[in-house]
Amino acid sequence: MEPKIYNTYINGEWIKKSSGEKIDVENPANGEVFASMYISSIAETQHALESAEKAQFSWQMLPPQERANYLYAIADKLREEKEHFAKLLVMEQGKTLVEARYEVDDTIRYMTYSAEAGRRIQSAIFPSDVPNEQLSIHKVPYGVTVGLMAFNYPLALIGRKIGPALITGNTMVIKPSELTPVTASEFCRIVHEAGLPKGVISMVVGYGHDIGSYLVENPITKLISMTGSTRAGQAIYKGASQNIAGLVLELGGKAPFIVLEDAEIDKAVEAAAISRYANCGQVCICNEMVFVDEKIADEFTEKLIKRVQKIKVGNPMTNVDMGPSLSLDGLKRIDSIVKENIAQGADLALGGKRPHGKQFEKGNWYEPTILTNVKPDHATVQEEMFGPVLPIVKIKGYEQAKALLNKRDDSLSAYLFTQNHKLIMRSIQEFQIGTIFINKQIVGYIQGYHSGHKKAGFGGEDGIYGIEQYLQKRTIYMSYE
Repeated sequence: MEPKIYNTYINGEWIKKSSGEKIDVENPANGEVFASMYISSIAETQHALESAEKAQFSWQMLPPQERANYLYAIADKLREEKEHFAKLLVMEQGKTLVEARYEVDDTIRYMTYSAEAGRRIQSAIFPSDVPNEQLSIHKVPYGVTVGLMAFNYPLALIGRKIGPALITGNTMVIKPSELTPVTASEFCRIVHEAGLPKGVISMVVGYGHDIGSYLVENPITKLISMTGSTRAGQAIYKGASQNIAGLVLELGGKAPFIVLEDAEIDKAVEAAAISRYANCGQVCICNEMVFVDEKIADEFTEKLIKRVQKIKVGNPMTNVDMGPSLSLDGLKRIDSIVKENIAQGADLALGGKRPHGKQFEKGNWYEPTILTNVKPDHATVQEEMFGPVLPIVKIKGYEQAKALLNKRDDSLSAYLFTQNHKLIMRSIQEFQIGTIFINKQIVGYIQGYHSGHKKAGFGGEDGIYGIEQYLQKRTIYMSYE
């Protein structure tokens, strides 16, 4: 069966091509190519930006509630085609069908929350220092924005960026990961069916070093919102400096899962398992390493191993707990780091290899893995794994955990399990991190705020503060004598 060719979407039109460089999209469960897309040319990318620029002022001048109605229309169409998009996500990204359905639901929430925010955009009036004057501060859109997506949530990340960008009067050109462009093309189909004005949303496809760089460095681009690695974020930060473009960067993280001696062990075990192996460990806020107090480490580790052994790995279209990793290259990197850590003296307590069985002969499969006797300077602690591998480090209590956390630069999120309320309150003040999950497994609420500290990001997304990222302030001094 020939792979289906999907198209990019620029200025309300499908860019159909029959020649040029193609990206083949593989199903990570079996390695089979099921779709292809032609890479956008520089001329096409420029056309997308110019179309967004042409459409932007008219879009900005629509009342926010009219813009909201378009977002509601997109949400309605996603609901109608929920199963279609869920199965497409499974094929393209490898997450389980249950996880994929949740991703569609999340994308709907991003649309509706942003639409509801249209009536809540607030400006301010302050008293003047002299009679017959008014001082006001208005919030206005940036103009043309660019959305650069990671591969782990091909649909939700589009919603997370497009919703806030559009409700605030911006237009957006999106570039999905070259590994997962199909879902983005299908999203543009429902954008088209929802009747959005031409140029408000366009989509191009290509690699970060060419098409991505062109988008970032183009003078038409006024703000870039990107989810990806710290290295990619640093390149974008540098590229955006040419035009002093605005930035929203959500970058790499290495979340420690801290379990203190007074923690509810069973609750912590369940949360540790869910927070590590969700989406095959491909979540930026996943539990990347356990720091457990040495007084309870043996009991915790024994229970965690038993819990992780129950994770059912298999065909993500069926009733399983974990599917494959997206990328074969990424899987090879993970396996290499595991082997390096074993050579450093760590013990392989579980997994560490491709599962047995005919269904696992092809595709990007790796068993849920646990390493024990891991030291803070070992490879699995130093490197972001972004896969189903969990190192366990014994610590001597809160102070050591805090020191290990705060000396890192990839400060996106952390987990803390303790019943000591004094330490909980201290952690809120002392952990140099964007998000802390306290006695709580991995979660993300639309009304929250997702941001990193240090090298884990710049700006943030979600909630009222995420909406604010897409607005500039304009100050007006007005005399009415």
